[in-house]
Amino acid sequence: MMEIEDAPLPGRVKPRSRMPVQLVKPNPEPIRILVVDDDDAVRNVIGLLLKEEGYRPTLVDNAEAALELARAEEYPLLITDMKMPGKDGAWLRDRLHETRPETAIIMLTAYGDTEDAVESLHKGATDYLLKPPKVTDLVRAIERALSTRRLEQARQRYRTGLERRVRDRTAELQQALGDLETTYSTTLWALVAALDAREHEVSNHSQRVVRFTLAIAGRLGVPERDLHDLGRGALLHDIGKIGITDAILLKPGKLTEEEWVVMRTHPQIGYDILKAIPFLGLPAEVVLTHQERFDGTGYPRGLAGEAVPLGARIFAIADTFDAITSDRPYRKKQTAEAARQEMRRCSRTQFDPKCVEAFLTITNAELEELARPTSEPPL
Repeated sequence: MMEIEDAPLPGRVKPRSRMPVQLVKPNPEPIRILVVDDDDAVRNVIGLLLKEEGYRPTLVDNAEAALELARAEEYPLLITDMKMPGKDGAWLRDRLHETRPETAIIMLTAYGDTEDAVESLHKGATDYLLKPPKVTDLVRAIERALSTRRLEQARQRYRTGLERRVRDRTAELQQALGDLETTYSTTLWALVAALDAREHEVSNHSQRVVRFTLAIAGRLGVPERDLHDLGRGALLHDIGKIGITDAILLKPGKLTEEEWVVMRTHPQIGYDILKAIPFLGLPAEVVLTHQERFDGTGYPRGLAGEAVPLGARIFAIADTFDAITSDRPYRKKQTAEAARQEMRRCSRTQFDPKCVEAFLTITNAELEELARPTSEPPL
């Protein structure tokens, strides 16, 4: 193996007197080209030609030595013979493509091996020449190969830059969506808190109902991607009461039959408020059906069994549990065990038995923890 030395670079030109001093810029670093051929004569002639053309050739007589050099240093271009003793040019091409995929490759082939050379083009080679190559053909092939390499490098830089910009924009978009999501949640919580205050509702009622609903959903194996919508449905279940007059909503005594007709419109009112908001489509279904019963005696549609959306069936248990275990103007709160007994009693009538079973697996300690007030909303 030998490397032909570069020609000496020109020095600094001495300026004439009384003329501005100009420094001669040094020549750019010659392009390194790795030449591999077991024929000494062919290898040396190509080396001399490359030297004369201003390139910096490294001459090697076997594929394994060439691969070792290429792994250690970068060579923009490889010129290799197809047929050599031991490892041949095709072996070198494939190994180099794995190690240095950016390297341009010109294959040298005898007349009878053109099919192999064409196959090399399909496997990553840039060009091929018949041996012995003509000087003009070799120079043009080198120029084409290096030009192709530069173009591919420019494309790669563009792709890399584009991918980086896409990642940056995606991160910015995700941040913006996260901020928007936070704004949505804050707005919804403020709206529900105002509604709770209007009804003189027990403090933290909305948060408790959401937590109970999500806990039951977790026991039922509801996919995580659906929990957010389910939680929002639970949060907004009584949003329709904003359309009920205070005379009915805040009446201290029993409602008349006519007043109950008005009160039973609140699921539809809530649904009509939310259905036009794209990201609240599924929560709106929970709002519409949260007063349905498993046996079909609920309202507003009289749905039964699994016709009632699962989120509404889950919520019904969470809401009832919170109602039983919270103080009301007309009665004191009861124990969690009393609430469990009520769930068992109303299984298959008011409640879905599968949802009841899931709820009963939650321990009293877990329920107490879920009911504990926190500064962070559960959504």
